Amino acid sequence: MSETPPPAGSAARDPRYADTERALGTARVAHRTVGSTEAERANLAWWDADADTYLDEHGDFLGEADFVWCPEGLREEQARLLGPSGTLAGADVLEIGCGSAPCARWLTAQGADAVALDLSAGMLRHARTAARRSGLTPALLQANAEALPLSGATFDIACSSFGALLFVPSLETVFAEVARVLRPGGSWVFSVTHPMRWIFPDDPGPTGLTAVQPYFDRTPYVEQDESGTATYVEYHRTFGDYVRALTSTGFRLLEVVEPEWPDGHTRVWGQWSPLRGKLFPGTAIFRAERAH
Repeated sequence: MSETPPPAGSAARDPRYADTERALGTARVAHRTVGSTEAERANLAWWDADADTYLDEHGDFLGEADFVWCPEGLREEQARLLGPSGTLAGADVLEIGCGSAPCARWLTAQGADAVALDLSAGMLRHARTAARRSGLTPALLQANAEALPLSGATFDIACSSFGALLFVPSLETVFAEVARVLRPGGSWVFSVTHPMRWIFPDDPGPTGLTAVQPYFDRTPYVEQDESGTATYVEYHRTFGDYVRALTSTGFRLLEVVEPEWPDGHTRVWGQWSPLRGKLFPGTAIFRAERAH
């Protein structure tokens, strides 16, 4: 599961990103068009540079072998968005944007034949270490979600917990690839930052309650160095964009889950906080199936 850094140079800038930004030479924020090659290069560098810090901060919350859908703490063990209890035993499951792969290890523990892929070698290094430590060993692949190095009609289920989709320019390209590798009737379930969050600053405090960015402005958020080279890229889509991308690539939308902030949950994760979570959603989870 990934997160969005707040704008570079912002007064609310999270100091956790200082070392990563310094390593990448991040100097300023822009909103501009970014193609697939530049986005891949920037986000690969970002997550490789940030992997150790990210896991130091969030590893305990994500767990060694647990499937956490979102910062609100919704877990697959309770939500069963991938199917009723027992569904996963013997199922071929693909996780896209796996990070250090705690979800894939949980899937393996449920009896699934899991394949987990991520763009970042740094994240996959942590995934391999955790696999050795836990004895749960899903197959791990380094790949871009826009070009899955997998045979067609191979999987029963595909899933993504805040992985990859926010960092690629074309949802349709990724969804078409997912449809290609799923068997007919296969499930595709993914969580992303709730689209309405785009209009607010990435600030968990009171400043983050004031709308500042147009919801319909889909221009990518870009952090870049002094030369203008991107060091981090994130893309915004509206709710309608997600629905249209699914239906245009052969999926039928079954459900959208907007997890509520749980009572007693005090963890602040980037822009997610009890203050904001009590007022509006931070996560959207889409559950769809590939048409027969």
